Amino acid sequence: MSADFLYGIEVVINGLMAGVLYALVALGFVLIYKASGIFNYAQGVMALFSALTLAGIMSGQVPFSHLINAIFGTDIHYFGWNVPVLAAIILTLIVMVIFAWGVQRYVFRHLVGQEPIILFMATIGLAYFLEGIGDLMWGSDIKTLAVGLPQGGSRFVEDTTAGLGGDDFFGFFIDKLDMVATVIAIILVAGLIAFSQYTKQGRAMRAVADDHQAALSVGISLNFIWVLVWSLAGLVALVAGIMWGAKSGVQFSLSLIALKALPVLMLGGFTSIPGAIVGGLIIGVGEKLFEYLIGAPYLGGATENWFAYVLALLFLVFRPQGLFGERIIERV
Repeated sequence: MSADFLYGIEVVINGLMAGVLYALVALGFVLIYKASGIFNYAQGVMALFSALTLAGIMSGQVPFSHLINAIFGTDIHYFGWNVPVLAAIILTLIVMVIFAWGVQRYVFRHLVGQEPIILFMATIGLAYFLEGIGDLMWGSDIKTLAVGLPQGGSRFVEDTTAGLGGDDFFGFFIDKLDMVATVIAIILVAGLIAFSQYTKQGRAMRAVADDHQAALSVGISLNFIWVLVWSLAGLVALVAGIMWGAKSGVQFSLSLIALKALPVLMLGGFTSIPGAIVGGLIIGVGEKLFEYLIGAPYLGGATENWFAYVLALLFLVFRPQGLFGERIIERV
C-alpha cells in the first residue's frame, strides 16, 4: 500500500474519533429537544461548568473564594486537601442533578405553553447566567484536568503500523486520549440508547417526547421526566467537559464546543439519537478529509473551522429536517 493511501486512512480514523466527540456534545441537545421541544443553547456552557466544578472539587478549591475574600478581606483559596477523581466526578454529577432540578423548578416550570422562541431565549439567559456563576465560583484562570486519561500519541500503534507503507510511512499517529474518549463516548451512547428503549423511565421519556398530553393522561409526571432529561444532559455535558477539558485545558472557550454540535444536529436531525451519532461521524471524517485532500494543498489550510458549517448549510437548503429528522408537512 502506498504511503499516501495509508495517511488517508489515518486521517479517516482521526476523523471518526473526533466525530464521536462531536456526537457526544450533540446528544445533549437531542435529549432535551426530544422530551421538551427546547433547543438548549446552554449545553456547551453546561460542559464548561461541569469541567470547572470537577477541576475545583479535585483541587480542593473554595467556591466563591474571590467573592468571599473581596467582601470579608480574607485570603482563602483552598481547603488544603485533594479529592480523588472518582469521588469528585460523583460530587460533580450531584451538582449537575441539582442544577437540572433548579432549572425545571425555577425556570421552565413557569414557561410551559410559551412559544419556542421564548424557551430558546430562556436557555440563552441560562447560558450566560451559568457562565457567570462558574466564573464567580471557580475563577477564570485556565485549569488542568488530570483525571488519569492518557496523553500523547500511541507508541504501540505507531510502531505496529510503521512498516506498512515502506520507508515513506512512519506509522499511524493516533492520540491515546482520543482513543479512550471514543470508547467512553460509545459506551455512554449505547447506555443512553438502552436506557431509552428498555427501562420504564426511558419509555416514559419517549412518550413525553411523542405527546405531552397523552403522557399526562396515563399518569406520567412531566416535571419528573424533564428533570430526568436535564440530568441526563448534565451527565453528557460532564463527560464532554472531561474529555475536552483533559484535551485542551478547562478554559471558558470550552463553551464554544456547542457551536461545533450545531452542524451535527443539522445533518442528523434534532430529534434522533442515531442521527446525532451519524451526523457527528460525517462531520468529523468530512472536515479531516477535506483539509487533507483540498484544504491544505489548495486553500492554504484551516478549512476545519468552516467546512462543517458549509456542509450544514447545504443540508438546510436541500434537506432541512436532516438525515433522520421527520419531514414537516403543514396543511393550509
